[in-house]
Amino acid sequence: MQAFDFTTDYILEDERVLLRPLRAEDLEQLSHFGMEEPEIWRFSLVRAGGEEGMRRYLDIALAGKADKKEYPFIVFDKKTQKYAGSTRFYDIQLSNQTLQLGYTWYGKAFQGTGLNRHCKFLLLQFAFDEIGMLRVEFRADKNNARSIAAMKAIGCKEEGILRQNVPNPDGGRRDSIVLSILKSEWDDNVRDTLRNKLT
Repeated sequence: MQAFDFTTDYILEDERVLLRPLRAEDLEQLSHFGMEEPEIWRFSLVRAGGEEGMRRYLDIALAGKADKKEYPFIVFDKKTQKYAGSTRFYDIQLSNQTLQLGYTWYGKAFQGTGLNRHCKFLLLQFAFDEIGMLRVEFRADKNNARSIAAMKAIGCKEEGILRQNVPNPDGGRRDSIVLSILKSEWDDNVRDTLRNKLT
């Protein structure tokens, strides 16, 4: 077990995907998603449409890391040899041994390809087996059926709905579904079940 350090460049990878720390210069790798695929941000609390939107998205992610609250990654798909999107740990509470996993998005060409399962396995393995987390939480817009189904498919348990807990970028307030995986569940069956889905 290792202590988590926000200044360390953690590299998570398997035969399909590589996750490395997000950097400001990754705007070059990701800006085309903001300009060409605006539908990606439909349910996102931080919109990244257009080059300036993506720049703002990166600035917010990197500020969260500097404040020792978040740890964002860029996702590289080894199969296509292309950058696919981004994901991050956030609301990192080392004293409570909990964190949230989210702000995950992929370009349309990478959705439904199995890439997400590889990313989630590596991230969960790191959280539970490397840095000693006891709970990993996930949240999503309660209307984001695709994201909720993906979370349940990797072993997340639904906990409930936070009613109108955050403002929507388009106005009004969002109801957020809360799901989680506990260390005991990871050890009992989630790790092996998810690993088997990768092959």
